[in-house]
Parts: sequence; C-alpha cells; structure tokens
Amino acid sequence: MDKKYVISADGGNSKTDYFLFDTEGNFVDCLRTDTCSHERFPDAYAGAFRAMNEQIGQLLARNGLTVKDLAAGAFGLAGADLPSQKEELNRIVERIGLNRFTLDNDSFLGIKAGIDKGFGICSINGSGSVTGGISPTGRRLQIGGVGSELAGDEAGGFYLGRKVLRAVYDTLYRMGPATTMADPVMKLLGVASKEYYMETVIEGNINRTLPNTELMRILFAAADAGDAAALDIVGNTAMQLARSTAGCISNLDFGDEVDIVLAGSVWVKAESPLMLQLYRRHLASLIDRRCNSAILEVPPATGAVFWALELAGGRPVGGEIRRKVIERVKALL
Repeated sequence: MDKKYVISADGGNSKTDYFLFDTEGNFVDCLRTDTCSHERFPDAYAGAFRAMNEQIGQLLARNGLTVKDLAAGAFGLAGADLPSQKEELNRIVERIGLNRFTLDNDSFLGIKAGIDKGFGICSINGSGSVTGGISPTGRRLQIGGVGSELAGDEAGGFYLGRKVLRAVYDTLYRMGPATTMADPVMKLLGVASKEYYMETVIEGNINRTLPNTELMRILFAAADAGDAAALDIVGNTAMQLARSTAGCISNLDFGDEVDIVLAGSVWVKAESPLMLQLYRRHLASLIDRRCNSAILEVPPATGAVFWALELAGGRPVGGEIRRKVIERVKALL
C-alpha cells in the first residue's frame, strides 16, 4: 500500500497540535490536545511516550489509518533542547512506529513556516527564548533555549518581567537609578508601600501569577520615553538575541545572505519597534552578511506540516500547496 499521508506535531508545554495531511497537501484532520512534553510528566519520557502514542493513535484511528499509512512525520517539541533529550524523544517516535521523521526543538518550525526556501534562522522571543538555524545543506543548530543566562537566554516575557521587577527593587532599596517604571509597577501589583514590594513579587513568582504581559507594556512605554533603566533592559535583550542569531549563522554553512524569521509573542505582539530596531543594529555590527529579518505571520504549526511534506516529497514545499496548507491551518487555529 502506498503511504499517502504525513503527520506533524507542534508540541508546547501546555498543548499539542497534531495535523494530518495527504502528500498532495490536502487537509485530512487535526487534533488539539494536552501536552506531550516529557517535562510535564512525573515519569518523564515514559509519560511522553504514553501521551504521544495515544494521541497519534486517536488521530489516525478516527480516519481509518495506522502508522503504516504515514509517509513521513515532523515533530517540533518543547523540551527537545539537549542532545540527550532529542535522543530520548527520537526513540519514542521510533517506538510508535514511524520510520521517516524529523524531530527537533519547536524553534525550527518557524524556519519551515516563514521561509519559503526551508532554511534560515528563527529567533523566538516569547515566554522564553531560543534561536534555531537550518543551513542550505540541512545542518541544524540550536542556540540557547535552556532557560538559563549561561546560554544567553536573556529574552522572553518571563525574563523581561523579572528584569523590570528587579529594576524597580533597585530603585527602591539598592541605590539604583530612578525609574518611571516604579509607580506603574507598584500600582499593577497592588502594593501600597515599598515595604511590601518584595513580598508581593516573591509570592507572585512562586504562584506564577506575575502579570508579565502588563509588565512588558510598562517596560516598552518607559523605554520609548527614554527611561534609562528600561532602555538598559531592552538594549541588553536585543544584543543577546542578536548574538545568538549571529552565532548560529557563523556556526553553520550559510552563504552571504541569510533569511531570519522572528517568532514568539514579544516579537510578534511588540508594544514598540525599539527592540527590533536595536536587534537589527546589533546584528549588523556582529556579522558581515546580508540578513533579511521579518516577523513570522503564519502559525508555527504550518512549519511542521511543511517539514513532513518536504520529507515525503524530497523537496521544500512551495506554490499552491504551501498556500493551501497555510490557509487551512490558519482557519483551524
């Protein structure tokens, strides 16, 4: 029997989106379900196998298919950061029964989704941050994405929110420069006097209730108005993102021109163009190549579909098939 279908997954820490298409790019079915991330299960990879096996089986069974009907699969998964993690997750997909598939960090989906050629760089600046690169010859490299400043992960909403809170604390108690962020942050957190500030911040951090989106708005408004502390935060993050991008380019076999797609809520829903302007400026100073950067305007999940179709067909997906997939996935998500 000919294998006429491909499966793809965009797996985050809270949910997973599976898509089933035929090899001509026609939509068959999709499943939005719970996370399959090993980081969210007490039994780690055993839990990830259990979830993925059940979820993939459910999607195939309700369409009268089995794993044997799949020509290829592509999986972009949160938590696929370190080589050992990727090895374990690859073994899971092999146990499920797929023979031809690719699996990597979800940052690589942005490249397939946003760059027609199927190679380039993706800088993710969302709740966290990571940079992924795929070279013209297919080599892949991930920079950061482990949630640590040791790897240059000094971007993303969680990190930036903490930096705003730290800047206000420095103003209140550590002889830091005065910042216009102090009053709106105190008001946002409902802190009546500075004596209760750190207690409120720590409780919010422990309970994961800190209002990061609102903190971002305060940060960018202050930076746009010239606040020194805010400019320092935004400038450092722009530089760190640029360094990760430049490092990814330099460690892969790119030519003189590189396409870069920017994904994640801090990039996509930016309250101000300032960080992007600084990022581009820093990148130009770090690397002597023509870099074409643009915000990702299609769902990252389309990247997993394109990658699976590319594996099945042996070439990047373009033209009418690409348009058809994007249109359908956008309508579903």
